[in-house]
Amino acid sequence: MGQILGEMATRGLRPTEVGVDLLVLAVAVQAADTRISRVRNAEDSFTREIALWVPVSDPTLWSGVADLIERMLGFLSGDIWRVFFRSRPDDGPLAPAPLGLPLLPFDRVALFSGGVDSFVGATDLLASGSKTLFVSHYWDAGTSSQAACVRMLDQQFGAFGTRHVRARVGVTAGDMASLGSEDTQRARSFLFLALAAAGTSAMPRGSRVVDVPENGLISLNVPLDPLRVGAWSTRTTHPFYLARWQELLRRLDLAENVENRYRFRTKGQMLDEVARRSFVEAAMPSTISCSSVSKARWEGRPPGHCGYCVPCLIRRAAEVHAYGYEPTTYLDLPVLGGTVDPRGAKGEHVRSFEFMAQRLRRKPETAVALVRKPGPLTDYAPGEIRDYTKVFAEGIDEVGRAIGNLQSFAP
Repeated sequence: MGQILGEMATRGLRPTEVGVDLLVLAVAVQAADTRISRVRNAEDSFTREIALWVPVSDPTLWSGVADLIERMLGFLSGDIWRVFFRSRPDDGPLAPAPLGLPLLPFDRVALFSGGVDSFVGATDLLASGSKTLFVSHYWDAGTSSQAACVRMLDQQFGAFGTRHVRARVGVTAGDMASLGSEDTQRARSFLFLALAAAGTSAMPRGSRVVDVPENGLISLNVPLDPLRVGAWSTRTTHPFYLARWQELLRRLDLAENVENRYRFRTKGQMLDEVARRSFVEAAMPSTISCSSVSKARWEGRPPGHCGYCVPCLIRRAAEVHAYGYEPTTYLDLPVLGGTVDPRGAKGEHVRSFEFMAQRLRRKPETAVALVRKPGPLTDYAPGEIRDYTKVFAEGIDEVGRAIGNLQSFAP
């Protein structure tokens, strides 16, 4: 926490104490989510019952939003959460004073992961002249692309470092060792958005925005086949979850809006429509999308895009859609053609996409119900729900067409 608060101070920003409270809560959530084993500590080996006691600057304010936070965390991770707040020691402000005047008149914070979507989002914002502060969380090989992406953006637009802050927040294997460890990390996005909200709390009221760049197909996270009840990974940017974040940040006076500008765009459409298309195309190999770039080490190979996980398949389809070829090198299925064994891990997700693509081609009307399976869309008008349905169908079609040459099962 001290790292990102210090970096904000050097840019003339000082989060409010409520903004710092949110970071404290997010660290507690991250610790519980990553260090409490589902197998060892849940009666059904999945659904954990977790209670947090969090020190904050204003327990009355925070107790008023406890039920909302519990609902958000339950939706995100599938666990039963209880959150309680107590006064923290009155030792003065935790956020350091700003070191001089703000370098830029920031009015929004955008998440920057080093993935394709965040790179497209940063490019569009910088090309438009937006007054954006970019916030990154880094931890393992999955975020190793950030430095390369930062260099490219700096060369293209200049002075990117003055508008970029990073944080390395997490809990190591030796901490809370008696509880085991948990790899699902379904609640990790709570930390990411908390880092962003701490930034907006330091900005003038009235137009503070948390910008979450993510394509609509991943945001909806619809299960691809009947056996995938847990969907792909988390509900990190699901529309219902982002709506709850907007509600929370408004009630805490930390930001006015939480936006995903690409919620109605597929990944391929994002690459096609980005402001500086050739620049992004050249940068594609430096971005990371793979769900686990380190898994190749089990086969004695260097880290890299596996080529067959869900994020890789969506990325590959997007590259084919936008460029007609794949700028990225993939460790497996180096070319989208030939055959893949559906019985193994490397064919599982191809088979799932084929299943969904065929289902929608036979009965396109099922998309209306499918987009509601991961979570409610009650915060949105009928026209927006139609747009969510449309981007889901288009996203599945985008992947379905890209993997059409792969033969993974007998028709």
